[in-house]
Amino acid sequence: MRSSTATVIFANSFHLPGHEADFPSGSYEVLREDERLDGLTFEAFRRVATYLRVWGRGAQAGQSELLSITEQDLDAALLADKALPDLLLQDQAKPRESQP
Repeated sequence: MRSSTATVIFANSFHLPGHEADFPSGSYEVLREDERLDGLTFEAFRRVATYLRVWGRGAQAGQSELLSITEQDLDAALLADKALPDLLLQDQAKPRESQP
């Protein structure tokens, strides 16, 4: 088994399927766990778990929770976060009809 961590940054609040609340913008630590595939002539690993570390706020400040997520959900949330500024710019660039 091997573990790796990475930091992802969300510029906007985001939602992950399977979790009730939206998460605020900010930096999040992602923990990935991989298991080694035995019986091969080369070293290979398979992803077995992905977690998002969420830090508490208010009375829970200083505490963290690891939430089980999928790589696909994380990738989709990151793509949506990056697309949001472009969508806002496109919306602002649309001509508006004046009201009579």
